[in-house]
Amino acid sequence: MLIVDFQDRFSFFFPFFVKKKMDDLIQLTNKLQTVLASISSYESLDLPQIVVVGSQSSGKSSVLETIVQRDFLPRGSGIVTRRPLILQLITQRKPDAEEYGEFMHARDKRFFDFDEIRQEIERETSRLAGANKGISRTPIHLRIYSPKVLTLTLVDLPGLTKIPIGDQPSDIEKQIRTLIMDYISNPNSIILAVSPANMDVANSDSLKLARQVDPEGKRTIGVLTKLDLMDAGTNALDVLMGRSYPLRLGFVGVVNRSQQDILTNKPMSDAVQAEDDFFRQHPAYRSIHSRCGTQYLSKQLNNILFTRIKEKLPELRSKLSSLVSQTQQELNQYGDPAFTSGAVHRGSLILKMLTKFSNDFVAAIDGTSAEMSTKELCGGARIYFIFNNVFGSALDAIPPCANLSNNDIRTAIRNSTGPRPSLFVPELAFDLLVRPQIKLLEAPSLRCVELVYEELMKICHISDNKELLRYPRLHTKLVEVVSELLRERLSPTSNYVESLISIERAYINTNHPDFLGAAGAMANLESESKKKKKPEIKRRHVRTASPASSVVSVGSRADEENLTNGVAHIKENGYVSATGGSSGGGDSKESFLTYFFGGANKSDRPALGPQEMMNNASFTSPLSVTSMMETELERKFEQASIAAPTEEQLQASDREEIEIQLIRTLITSYFNIVRKNIQDLVPKSIMHLLVNHSRESVQNRLVASLYKEEMFADLLQEDEGVAADREKCKTMLDVYKQAFEIVNSAV
Repeated sequence: MLIVDFQDRFSFFFPFFVKKKMDDLIQLTNKLQTVLASISSYESLDLPQIVVVGSQSSGKSSVLETIVQRDFLPRGSGIVTRRPLILQLITQRKPDAEEYGEFMHARDKRFFDFDEIRQEIERETSRLAGANKGISRTPIHLRIYSPKVLTLTLVDLPGLTKIPIGDQPSDIEKQIRTLIMDYISNPNSIILAVSPANMDVANSDSLKLARQVDPEGKRTIGVLTKLDLMDAGTNALDVLMGRSYPLRLGFVGVVNRSQQDILTNKPMSDAVQAEDDFFRQHPAYRSIHSRCGTQYLSKQLNNILFTRIKEKLPELRSKLSSLVSQTQQELNQYGDPAFTSGAVHRGSLILKMLTKFSNDFVAAIDGTSAEMSTKELCGGARIYFIFNNVFGSALDAIPPCANLSNNDIRTAIRNSTGPRPSLFVPELAFDLLVRPQIKLLEAPSLRCVELVYEELMKICHISDNKELLRYPRLHTKLVEVVSELLRERLSPTSNYVESLISIERAYINTNHPDFLGAAGAMANLESESKKKKKPEIKRRHVRTASPASSVVSVGSRADEENLTNGVAHIKENGYVSATGGSSGGGDSKESFLTYFFGGANKSDRPALGPQEMMNNASFTSPLSVTSMMETELERKFEQASIAAPTEEQLQASDREEIEIQLIRTLITSYFNIVRKNIQDLVPKSIMHLLVNHSRESVQNRLVASLYKEEMFADLLQEDEGVAADREKCKTMLDVYKQAFEIVNSAV
């Protein structure tokens, strides 16, 4: 008998305990949402919540009002909901408790008149979203206490639209879709997809969006509105039973108040009763009337949200624990403001900052920094890249004989020999030509110094230490001191690099073991000429073996006969004929030298005797030999000085060609030796004079320049922005700790 009585009592109180447990868990989520919303971080935890999605005029707002059993949402044409509304419904235990609402932005005020709640939503919407029909992403938090509601957390979003109306933005559809996707993409959210029953479910925008983030329909519950407005003889039983569009959480049919009911202020209790009567009396929905209606929808949402929260509590607890530790670490980086009071604390703090800055500078050069970039080369790695890739490529890109033409080399050879022809290639010409080529290495060497200097300046300007960024004046002074140190080392390094080039130009060491020398250069030229001659010899052998050789031999014999006749002619007449023995050569015009040395025929020359000259009336006295030679020489000099050089004059002889190639080979050999020396010595000089000197003396310079007691107060003036960030971080830490305690107490 006692056991039966206990069972009866337990069965009576068990639903109450379960209901209280459910309400407590949902209110716990509401507390978390409220706490996190105070620091605008409610999205960081992905809290379980019910997101209401639907197109305009789908009955979305009417469903929410029926759940609350109050008129409190703005109404009108076009987009009415222009900001997300996070609606927290809390059950009042006492049946006669008074209903009221609270806004997070007005916590000290309770709204007992729900018309005032509607007006406050409209004012708050216009404050951020403007007077036009634009939307805002910042949510409005409203909490309603009532004995008529089940504890729920709902998010009402703007209705889906396709065409901008009036002064709406042209991309209003894209803005609304992006906003909705941000909320329903949360894996812990439950999607309440509202669709009108008088439209085909396949064309439902809300179900289409839900399918994108929940393709299996595990966290989507469908709501069919306007069932009473369907055409006669039609019904939505297949949809409600899950046969035409299956969802894991199913579909629920509801009947909202009509526009006439809203205008006549039909009481909510009457509307709920009318909805229940519709499903009980409708022939198609009579069999499932217990699973239809707004009251069933509220219970179903309450159960789904409770189950979701219960599943996610352990995950929320671990995530909150991680957020607490991360925020604590971030807060530690901002430092303790109380530590800057007192000269002793200030001195130790500045010394700590100086040491930290110098250690970070050295670590960036050595590559031992814990916070190395993975996006680009920096610090010592960048310096290595400059030495081996940038500087090396710049030197390799300089041709040994850049800006030296064959004519330049030939002119240098001729100028270095003076009035006498040289028996050998003059060494002075080699020295004269190789020195300007070595000078070409100076520009890339100095540029290498500048690049390394710029990288060191970049290292000292980049600082991720939040504790140091608290004090902008101290940070500025640190950068100034290190920059001054680097500028001091830039000039000696550049001068030394210039001196390296000058040293190489000062003495041309032709006894260098790697230098080819004249013998080596000649050997190279001979080997190259032999390689070129081999194909020519082969071609000559081919021509000799051809039938044309007989013609050549006949022609050579004819030339020998003409040469013999010419010699005989010279012996007979006693002078050299200009035609070389040819009979038809007398008509050719003869020069002054031919005339002077007796090249003309006797009949053409003037008589040897003066009397014979005088007797010839047509004879004109010839010019004197001296005047004629002077005239000829002047004409030659004028042609040489005025006229441009001919191709014959520019074309070098075989000997000059060999000399030019020999000089080029020697210049290339010696230039490569110098380039190799410069490529090795310049990086070493930069490292010794600039990089190593800076990294070794940076801390001493910082201490000597900044560790002065009279400067402490000025250097440790905290930045206002950093102080605000630290205070915000501290608030976040307190909120996360409070949220963790709330969740920890429920687990």
